[in-house]
Amino acid sequence: MNKRVILITGTPAVGKTTTAKELAAKLDADYINLYDYAKTNNLTLDIDHERKTIIIDEEKTRPKLAETINASEKPNIIIDGHYASAVTPQELVSYVFVLRRNPLELKVFMEKCGFEGPKLWENLSAEILDVCLIEAVQMQPDKVCELNVTGKTVEAVVREILDVLEMRKRCNIGIVDWLGMLEREGLTDQYLKA
Repeated sequence: MNKRVILITGTPAVGKTTTAKELAAKLDADYINLYDYAKTNNLTLDIDHERKTIIIDEEKTRPKLAETINASEKPNIIIDGHYASAVTPQELVSYVFVLRRNPLELKVFMEKCGFEGPKLWENLSAEILDVCLIEAVQMQPDKVCELNVTGKTVEAVVREILDVLEMRKRCNIGIVDWLGMLEREGLTDQYLKA
């Protein structure tokens, strides 16, 4: 069976998990949240107390993830996580959707999720400087679709993804320039603090 492995990535609070779960439901796909997957399968190295998160063992995660993908009986597998591109074996990946959100809106979402201090500014900087997009393009060239999710509902984002999967829409990268936008609006110093 040819499996379609779809990665949903992006900085925290862009909507990865809600989008990935909705897409998995629409496609009747297996869903893997990498954070939960790493904890459940003992694929962690340590805890980053400063960032209040786990540090995954990428070397152990890759073969375990390949094993899980190959064992799946579903034709579609959705993998959700900001490091999905780094730990999913390249040869198994069909698409990488990098969700992007305007940093002004993203800051509000992050604060609602409890982000504050250095963790807030570090993640906002990652969005502004295209960190997840660059990693995805480096790890999975020719498979990356960048989606601007600013102001969109989860349903609208899932429709865009389905349009790409069903070849009604093309994948694009380089569609946002948050740094340029912040510079034009004189907000760079307020948002790049990490």
